[in-house]
Amino acid sequence: MAETGAAQANIGVVGLAVMGSNLARNLASREGNTVAVYNRSPERTRLLTTEHPEAGFVPSETIEDFVASLARPRTAIIMVQAGKGTDAVIDQLTALFEPGDIIVDGGNADFHDTIRREQTVRATGVNFVGAGISGGEEGALKGPSIMPGGSVEAYKTLGPILESIAAVVDGVPCVTHVGTDGAGHFVKMIHNGIEYADMQLIAEAYDLLRQVGGHSPAAIADIFAEWNTGELESYLIEITAEVLRQVDAKTGKPFVDIVLDEAGSKGTGVWTVQNALDLGVPVGGIAEAVFARAVSSHPEQRGPVRATITARPEIAVVGHTFQDDVRAALYASKIVAYAQGFDAIIAGAEKYDWNIDKGAIATIWRGGCIIRAQFLNRIKDAYANDATITSLLVDPYFAQAVADGESAWRRIVSTAALSGIPVPGFASALSYFDSLASPRLPAALVQGQRDFFGAHTYKRVDMPGTFHTLWSGDRTEIESAGSSH
Repeated sequence: MAETGAAQANIGVVGLAVMGSNLARNLASREGNTVAVYNRSPERTRLLTTEHPEAGFVPSETIEDFVASLARPRTAIIMVQAGKGTDAVIDQLTALFEPGDIIVDGGNADFHDTIRREQTVRATGVNFVGAGISGGEEGALKGPSIMPGGSVEAYKTLGPILESIAAVVDGVPCVTHVGTDGAGHFVKMIHNGIEYADMQLIAEAYDLLRQVGGHSPAAIADIFAEWNTGELESYLIEITAEVLRQVDAKTGKPFVDIVLDEAGSKGTGVWTVQNALDLGVPVGGIAEAVFARAVSSHPEQRGPVRATITARPEIAVVGHTFQDDVRAALYASKIVAYAQGFDAIIAGAEKYDWNIDKGAIATIWRGGCIIRAQFLNRIKDAYANDATITSLLVDPYFAQAVADGESAWRRIVSTAALSGIPVPGFASALSYFDSLASPRLPAALVQGQRDFFGAHTYKRVDMPGTFHTLWSGDRTEIESAGSSH
């Protein structure tokens, strides 16, 4: 094990579960990196160094020896479970690090915690970086998409190291300095929220192709493989085909038929929706994906409701264009989900004073991460053409893509409703688009209701100012100094 004072490593990893171990191996495989490793349970450190002698790890069994093994400015990436465990390691490192050293939290932390931690650690002179890392176990080993926050000073040291291990697309590493304090973890949270929406939309497309289209899982796998050669090309579409082709060895049935239809989550989708609500940004596509998982996870409600129903709608008869209609509806709904996600990034940047380059985010999501897709090149181009667009739906490419798919989108949502097939993602996306496209919304009536019961005031279409009607009096209108909220 490392001896105190034997500074050999330019980067260290604390926490050697699968993600941490794979990230350490990735770092060690890149020229110029010498990697120090430490785990609270030394057995895991020994196992990693024994199984991968080629990595040339510098192992330590105490946090003190780990710190001593790092060359200055000391840089350590924490890969432990989010929450109290992360705080404990940060406290240990902060006590031993010196001004200018860098602590990186590479876990799925709540960005509010990252903001708090950065403020606390910064007071000691040590740099703290919250870095979102996407790509799962394989990404950590072979090249993830990395979203670091923190100071510009820290990124000067950390950037080249992260660029050495990130996925690369068109010669560009999938990493960028997102912004200060919690910006990196915020953007990773939004990434995960979009991931929820993307997965739900794909699942709805599968369900429609199977329940309405009458295709087998194997046939749907072929359909998804074909879609993966066009505008829907993505990692999630690719693996969907693989999952649908899988046959259960025990029963001989399609794998998808032997899996319990109750989907779990780890919270980042919920965080996205909660924070979007706080920011006043509608992210219905992400919210419906979260709610769909919640509904699936309540068999104690699903069963009794089914028992009360004596008949279900007949599956609608569809024509030969049904498969193409599903593809078009999937693409249009996907555009809406990503537009909503980027709206949340823009609102978060404004609230927390982050200078986030939206095009750069789309660029680093093209490889390594779960939502990597050809589609992201279009988002990169949209923000390159106009960084101030109010919505991705305004970009000429996306506006045309939605227009081209609109009729199919409406046919699919109506067919699903007539057939009794739940499509909360498709339907929510279409309603969002219709809300933006409508010349006048029923929000005028809502404002009237709010003014009636709570004197919340309203504005008029024909003159400036804020008004209130004396509903319990003579119903005359008065100008109010209050604001509508």
